[in-house]
Amino acid sequence: MHYVDGFVLPVPRANVDAYRQLAQRAGEVWMSHGALQYWECLGDDVPMGKVTSFPQAVQLKDDEVVVFSRILYPSRAERDRINAAAMADPRLADMDPANLPFDGKRMFWGGFQTMLELNKA
Repeated sequence: MHYVDGFVLPVPRANVDAYRQLAQRAGEVWMSHGALQYWECLGDDVPMGKVTSFPQAVQLKDDEVVVFSRILYPSRAERDRINAAAMADPRLADMDPANLPFDGKRMFWGGFQTMLELNKA
């Protein structure tokens, strides 16, 4: 079974293009080191919940949109290797956390073992 990293973060609507450019570069780096898939998804139907929701989890502001991202790896061991290689890749050396087009303090993420996989052939 595969391994998945998932990320949820708020992006100011005015910064969506800058975020897309950053994500494109990051995705190319992760894929070049062996990730199987790299997806960035812009929130389109993410309602505010009564108890919990994506907007609540990232403390979404009126001028922001929720982004959900996922990276698919062959295994946990490969994920660890790929992440280490990507973080050391010189193509990402200029990414300063202080200058990202989103508030990284409100981002959350985690790594997940798949327990069920259904795919169209």
